Parts: sequence; structure tokens; C-alpha cells
Amino acid sequence: MSIETPCIAVCLIDPDTSLCFGCGRTMPEIARWHRLAPDQRLAIMAALPGRMADAGLEPLKPRTGRAT
Repeated sequence: MSIETPCIAVCLIDPDTSLCFGCGRTMPEIARWHRLAPDQRLAIMAALPGRMADAGLEPLKPRTGRAT
């Protein structure tokens, strides 16, 4: 079974906001992602665009390779 993820394999954390430049998640969210229930993952994913916009971060382009 595949777990939906916003990961685009650009794992860089902004030191000012603590958000990943690639997906907008925090380190704790990334660390527990596979343990979250599907509805919890979807709720976080729905919040990511607004979170990135509020932080003034422009999402980076995806890298080729495996996403987690």
C-alpha cells in the first residue's frame, strides 16, 4: 500500500521557519509521516500551500529519485 506524501526529494529546512523548502512540512511531521493516519496526512497536505505562502517560501523544484 502506497502512502501519499508531499515529498519531492528536496529536503532542505529553512532555518527561519523550520519548514522544508521542498514540501513545507516540519521535521517532526516528516519523522512521523509513516505513522500518521491517512486523514492526518491529508489534513497536513491540505495546509501546506497556505503554510508555505504565509512563510513567504517558494517551493523548490522536485529532484529525480525516490520520495519519502
